[in-house]
Amino acid sequence: MNIKAIQEITAYSRGRINIIGEHTDYNDGFVLPAAIDKKTVVTIRRNGDDSICNITAENKSESHQFDLKNYSRIKSGWQNYVMGVVHELEKIGGKLKGFDASFSGDVPIGSGMSSSAALECSFAYALNELFELGFDKMQMIKASQMAEHNFVGIKCGIMDQFASMMGRKDKVMLLDCRSLEYQYFPLELGEHQLLLLNTNVSHSLADSAYNERRAQCQEGLQILKKQSSDVKSLRDVTKEMLEEVKSSMNPIVYNRCKHVVGENQRVLAATAAMRYGQLEELGKLIYASHHSLQHDYEVSCKELDFLVEETKDKAFILGSRMMGAGFGGCTINLIDKQFVSGFIAEITEKYFEKYKIELTPFEVSIEDGAGFLSV
Repeated sequence: MNIKAIQEITAYSRGRINIIGEHTDYNDGFVLPAAIDKKTVVTIRRNGDDSICNITAENKSESHQFDLKNYSRIKSGWQNYVMGVVHELEKIGGKLKGFDASFSGDVPIGSGMSSSAALECSFAYALNELFELGFDKMQMIKASQMAEHNFVGIKCGIMDQFASMMGRKDKVMLLDCRSLEYQYFPLELGEHQLLLLNTNVSHSLADSAYNERRAQCQEGLQILKKQSSDVKSLRDVTKEMLEEVKSSMNPIVYNRCKHVVGENQRVLAATAAMRYGQLEELGKLIYASHHSLQHDYEVSCKELDFLVEETKDKAFILGSRMMGAGFGGCTINLIDKQFVSGFIAEITEKYFEKYKIELTPFEVSIEDGAGFLSV
């Protein structure tokens, strides 16, 4: 029986938060993310052509055309994320034809909520269904990650794409970025909630610094491997092992490794604290994460540090830290629900007075990952 091919589809994928665990994913470590109620939505239709593809970014009022028979990355731009996904799906056997697509979204760009993963995963999800490629979610997640590696030029870990695609409503996931084993558990914060504060700054050095940090971690790893054959990644390193080789490491490389090793331990401790309702302990770990990101990994910025510092004398805030790759974006705050509106008003005024920049607060909800709006 011949079933008529799908002609048009609308799909979406999510932005994400990360409770704790920054820059651990590309070091085979642990993370604690969740998908949120911000998403990228893409509508894709077959256009009858063998190879011509037309993409419109509605938020930017920009369009791009490319030919499946001959295309390559451009200098920079959202186009690389889309073409990168197409390229990676084709590399693993996907047979595509010409299509027209338009997308829009409400994941703030440069916020640390991973608008890039939402874009990549929404296209992968839609193309897989439209052209009946038959890939499973894990294949689409990896294709989206590799799109960022090979077409965008950022050697990201897998957390963002994984959370965007695999999120579950009202749950966070503990993800092992080596084995890709994961488990969900309820986000139960009692009288507290999560509040994001977007600095609305995105410093230009973020992308190059990201790849530089990754290279520094690899440099440290090579030294550690000489000490122990059991070390395959920084995930395998304890604080004691790191101290043993400190004298043979560049101090900056040592600090980068120190962050990753400590952050992995903080993720596992935070998971235990959440499971047992120990929110004050969770808050301490969140603060410790920011301190390490600020001083050891050096991916914070003055605006993020200001927002975190302003919470430390407030008993109704249990923890605050920068979230995402760094150099801008959001802080994530664990705050007593009844103080949210007053705190937003106060911190917004102080932030504008200090930097002459409007602060954007987000009270996000935790939602399911990628899905379809129409098929």
